[in-house]
Amino acid sequence: MDSFIIEGGCSLNGTLACSGAKNAALPAMAAALLTDGVTTLKNVPDLQDIRTMAMVLRVIGADVHIEDGTVKIDSSHCNFWEAPYELVRKMRASFYVLGPLIARFGQARVSLPGGCALGPRPVDLHLKGMERLGCDIQIENGYVNAKAKKMTGRKIRLDVSSVGATGNIMMAACGAKGKTTIDNAACEPEVVDLADMLIAMGADIEGAGTTHIEIAGTSKLKPVRWKVIPDRIEAGTYLIATAATRGSVTLTGCRPDHLQTVISKLGDVGVDVAVEGKSITVNAQHKIPEAVDVTTEVYPGFPTDLQAPWTVLMCLTEGDSIITETIYPERFTHVQELLRFGAKIRKKLNSIYVSGSKRLSGASVMCSDIRAGAALVIAALAAKGNSKVLRVYHLDRGYEKIEKKLNALGAKIRRVSE
Repeated sequence: MDSFIIEGGCSLNGTLACSGAKNAALPAMAAALLTDGVTTLKNVPDLQDIRTMAMVLRVIGADVHIEDGTVKIDSSHCNFWEAPYELVRKMRASFYVLGPLIARFGQARVSLPGGCALGPRPVDLHLKGMERLGCDIQIENGYVNAKAKKMTGRKIRLDVSSVGATGNIMMAACGAKGKTTIDNAACEPEVVDLADMLIAMGADIEGAGTTHIEIAGTSKLKPVRWKVIPDRIEAGTYLIATAATRGSVTLTGCRPDHLQTVISKLGDVGVDVAVEGKSITVNAQHKIPEAVDVTTEVYPGFPTDLQAPWTVLMCLTEGDSIITETIYPERFTHVQELLRFGAKIRKKLNSIYVSGSKRLSGASVMCSDIRAGAALVIAALAAKGNSKVLRVYHLDRGYEKIEKKLNALGAKIRRVSE
């Protein structure tokens, strides 16, 4: 099991290119099941989650080839409608295959998912949406068994805005007869990217990026070549890391329009932020960051996936701040580990209260999920002395070559196997 040995007290400086978005690439890979032929995805990040999804598709019968940021998926010979527990338990996004399998083949057997330890994240919204479209859903021995002789478009209202449920229902609805509407749909850029890809495949979809999406079922979709959008969470993580280490970094190939709330909050902290085209520059060399409260919200609000990294930045300010988590109220596993660095944080309900101390000390800590792991790496970079970050396989799921990218900016991170 790999760990990072990190020499603290560094300052990140330089230029860094953004990777493709994991949370857009995974549903795009699942969407390839909707068609008979070869789908080509470009700008796909080199991540363990991508390899896990490739394994799920291969079990179903697809031929998947991954090389240099390109994923080619030939779904012509798919003949097995099951996504097994051994794979789905590793990554919740594997559940995205449910909608495409039902739409194309009228049946699916998909394990109930696992994934990061963020508290309860039931798939009820996915299943209720499929039932509204006319699927018979049975849960047996930890598997979702779905069958649909014919699906019919219906009005579907999500009780909670969910990216996963929105995408899954949208893909299933492509195979339904008539019009499907999704109200309280997720507005995240990853949903828009999936919708745009489906439209390029021949789907009839309107309203993606709003809370009301309309899908007119179509008889056949065609394979496409598609370029995945840049990863806004990766970009936000590196912007926050730059501010936390008092550095100056320019991120290229990103989408500043997907990061407006984060950019605004960094401006409130007092660091200099400049946007030019597809580049964002953060310069924090000349000012101690100020404490700023944050509440996570669905897009375009502050992303829950950046709550943990933001907590580290607030630990390095001169004031007190409150961070409130509204998406996953239990998403504070990083807090206990940050205390080992000397952070001053107390938790109450779904909020944490951070007293900035401007100094952290190196420690041995353990990743519990992807974004908590990123926070621990940022803390180790900013801390005085050396740190050891264990279980970095979580980071390998969500950040492409994170130690190589950070080392290129002046970090001193060494990967060790134990």
